[in-house]
Amino acid sequence: MRPAHALLALQAVTSREIAKFVRQGGRLASALVRPLLWLVVFAAGFQNVFGVSIIPPYDTYIPYQVYIVPGLLGMVLLFNGMQSSLAMVYDREMGVMRLLLTAPLPRWYLLLAKLLAGTLLSVLQAYVFLAIAALFGVAVPWMGWLQALPVLVLSGMMLGALGLLLSVQIRQLENFAGTMNFVIFPMFFLSPALYPLWKLEESGAEAIHFVAQWNPFTHAVEAIRFALYGQVSAVSLSIVAGCLVAFFLLAAWGYDPQRGMLKRTGKPG
Repeated sequence: MRPAHALLALQAVTSREIAKFVRQGGRLASALVRPLLWLVVFAAGFQNVFGVSIIPPYDTYIPYQVYIVPGLLGMVLLFNGMQSSLAMVYDREMGVMRLLLTAPLPRWYLLLAKLLAGTLLSVLQAYVFLAIAALFGVAVPWMGWLQALPVLVLSGMMLGALGLLLSVQIRQLENFAGTMNFVIFPMFFLSPALYPLWKLEESGAEAIHFVAQWNPFTHAVEAIRFALYGQVSAVSLSIVAGCLVAFFLLAAWGYDPQRGMLKRTGKPG
């Protein structure tokens, strides 16, 4: 694989994903409606219930609306990663994936190109959400926007790789909604996106607290929260990076017709 060929393939895949995104005018709006509803409606309703929340290093008090911003950024990345999974299933049913994966390039690289293109769109949507949140008076440090960029990219790639892995298992579009309900909502609610994990432990929900600690989305949200305030969560970043590698390798294995799920189903890529 020559670098020029690899770059051309990445450019082609990215251009296709961007063109699809531009044609689907409501996609950006639908991606932003969910987190904005949580920010404006949910936060307003629970501001007095939760009072102020604590962020690392746990001696800084911030309004609840500000606390949930990292979790809502994670929501944008999570839903976009699952949207990429849906697109992969659709492309496979329409035969587009078969054409893509027969290109004279390693399959892992073609999947990586899809992952990078999806991550680019995820991060752009995350920054659009940050800009709209600023219009609502939710103050996130401006330096945090820049400091969070590498973490948003890493988290977006991890969640996108999870979407790739799920697209291997989902045989038909009709099964997509049911599968996503067992992935998106447990990952989101069993995380510190809406409340600190120590509140779960303090309330006696030790089992839920334990599961939340093993949730990859938990560490993505924590890494984003630290980065927005100029701090580094080495543990969370390591877990997110490890999950990214594991999910991507499993997805690449699944899309290999000689070894993965496609061999068992007998369907082409």
